[in-house]
Amino acid sequence: METNGSQQEEPRRLSSGDHESLKELTKRKGGWITFPFLAVAILCLGLASGGAMSNMVVYLITEYHVPSVDAAQISTIIAGSISVAPVAGAIVADAFFGCYPIVAIAMATSVLSLVMFTLTASLPGLRPAACQPGASPCEQATTGQMAALYAAVFLLCLGAAGARFNQATMGANQFEAAADRDVFFNWYFILLYASSVLGATVIVYVQDTVSWTLGFGVSCAASVVGLAALLLGARYYRQPVAQGSPFTGIARVVVAAARKRKVSVVAPGELKFYYGLRSGDDDSKTGGDGVLPPSDSFR
Repeated sequence: METNGSQQEEPRRLSSGDHESLKELTKRKGGWITFPFLAVAILCLGLASGGAMSNMVVYLITEYHVPSVDAAQISTIIAGSISVAPVAGAIVADAFFGCYPIVAIAMATSVLSLVMFTLTASLPGLRPAACQPGASPCEQATTGQMAALYAAVFLLCLGAAGARFNQATMGANQFEAAADRDVFFNWYFILLYASSVLGATVIVYVQDTVSWTLGFGVSCAASVVGLAALLLGARYYRQPVAQGSPFTGIARVVVAAARKRKVSVVAPGELKFYYGLRSGDDDSKTGGDGVLPPSDSFR
């Protein structure tokens, strides 16, 4: 009687190596499980910043009585600062802290900025008294009122510096396959620009037709939701250590060269070059000390 077919195969017991591999699987982070959290954070950040900045010229003219030419110049400077600031944020993240801490701090800063914008729209003491243009001279904003507005703008620039493009790097770090990273980048730009367009239309419509307070309040609520989504996914994120930035190395070289510009390398008359022995050279050409003048191509 054959026993091979009647006996059931005993289940294989897990060896110590199998246990170690299971532990490694449970410790793995990243992957597409992080995408919903990052997608909400990206969407809400673009919605909040687009709603806050797209109508800044109108806000300066109607609520702060800034001349139209000056308001356009201020808005252009703010837009340029928000566009350039992410370069500094990327350098700081790459060289020192990594992406996730910088993105989290930046989104918290954006929340604080939009809270201040909402306060400037809702509290009469933070903006000049309302007036009808052309009917009488409008009261100009005081130094303190403009300082509160510029503080909100400054915090918004800091938020954009730390979060806007570091979110893309942070999302790419969650994937090992290049194809997955490509898909994430596609979704990143779709979400970023779609949310910016949505903020520049829907929220601006609310500001113009309902109230500035409600418009900034919606932007503030969106930034809070984005920060909450980012923090909720913290246990799933892969957080590589900072690898350093080439810009910091360049800066160190420039500083070191400036500090040592007057340092004398060798005493006068004792300057020697070492280029190593070329093929066909013998030690007699070096004078026996192993020092060989550089070739014509060395310079």
